[in-house]
Amino acid sequence: MNYDLLIKNGTVILEDQAIVTNIAVKDGKIAAIGADLTQGTETIDARKLIVSPGMVDAHVHISEPGRTHWEGYQTGTKAAAKGGVTTFIEMPLNQLPATTSRETLQLKFDAAKGKLSMDVALFGGLVPYNLEDLEDLDEEGVVAFKCFLATCGFPDEPTDFQNVDDYSFFAGMKKIAKMDSLLAIHAENALICDELGKVAQSKGQTSTDDYVASRPPFTEVEAVRRAIYLAKVADCQIHICHLSTPEAISEVTKAKQSGQRVTCESCTHYFALNQEQFADIGMSAKCAPPLRDQANQELLWEKLFNGEIDFVTSDHSPCPPEMKIGNAFTAWGGISGLQNNMDILFDEAVQKRGMSLTQFADLIATAPANLYQLKTKGSIAIGKDADFTFIKPKAPYTLKESDLEYKNKISPYIGREIGCQVVRTILRGETIYDKQTKAFKEATGHFLLK
Repeated sequence: MNYDLLIKNGTVILEDQAIVTNIAVKDGKIAAIGADLTQGTETIDARKLIVSPGMVDAHVHISEPGRTHWEGYQTGTKAAAKGGVTTFIEMPLNQLPATTSRETLQLKFDAAKGKLSMDVALFGGLVPYNLEDLEDLDEEGVVAFKCFLATCGFPDEPTDFQNVDDYSFFAGMKKIAKMDSLLAIHAENALICDELGKVAQSKGQTSTDDYVASRPPFTEVEAVRRAIYLAKVADCQIHICHLSTPEAISEVTKAKQSGQRVTCESCTHYFALNQEQFADIGMSAKCAPPLRDQANQELLWEKLFNGEIDFVTSDHSPCPPEMKIGNAFTAWGGISGLQNNMDILFDEAVQKRGMSLTQFADLIATAPANLYQLKTKGSIAIGKDADFTFIKPKAPYTLKESDLEYKNKISPYIGREIGCQVVRTILRGETIYDKQTKAFKEATGHFLLK
């Protein structure tokens, strides 16, 4: 067969092993894998490179429409391509209006036309005011739903996202269960975190350490326990987002062992940054749940290597520079991490701590694709979409502000030496980013619907 593309001599991360071999692509799909493949209209020599499945980042905020000045599809997907992401799943908040109905979902489709550099799937929101809209969102193809137990949104914006009350949380889970869908949850105790924050600010305690202290680990653990219990009663499959504490992860593990359908994720920043660095870096490292101390971080690494964390995401949550001004309570809480999610995790997990390449690929691609039923994504196997990221190992560089493709050049990683480089990203057989030529191929992506 005359293949469209042949990738030769790379260390290819397959589903069960990493070997030096060749990959043949035809019509955007992986057509063959083997050392004896020699014919391709285009040939790429990947010698001395790691050929990984393209990252499936399952937690990304793009603020278009309504807040495109925070992050738009054009800049967001370009940054993702530069970072080795070939698919991401977009959260239903930070844009205006929030994605909570058939009509607001259509606004997302319209806003993204001609702007996607890679493939995008969408979450629908669960909020107190949209219980009657959940079926419409499911029919239109959202891959799952998302809700907040922590306080979120701006109260003066009537179309902004809102955290659920206990009734809408439980009633929403019952509806989502009937649709055989999944609910992803931001799990922090809203009332305790909010009141601890108010008390600290009233005393003039507004440092980064004060902010972290206002969202103590037990507020995450309690919310996770409550979510797991109510999901069991509702018989709803749930996924707990961006966990920052080993104790909360242990709650998920116990529920899994009992047979409950529950999974969890954490984020690269919880492994790459800690509370002490937050104080030095400043507000670009503020997030919720917050960065925690180094002892907590080491326990997170143990949970990751033990397989208790299903996958790792960026929780890319950008904003304009003026929203990062202020103290640790008044500044916007969100980390811009989409572009450096993959290279930093590879450096920290594989190069510095010896994680296997197959576990790495499962964490960044295979597991999220499987959970959200993105059947053509997530692994290098015959019949899958030809989505690849080429990683040059042991090739350190220092991230500069000018390297960032975001709408707003904000990142807690600026000035950090990263020990590897993403040098090429391929979507369905087409190169969408090439580090050598600094070239992007834009507007080749599309929405992935359930």
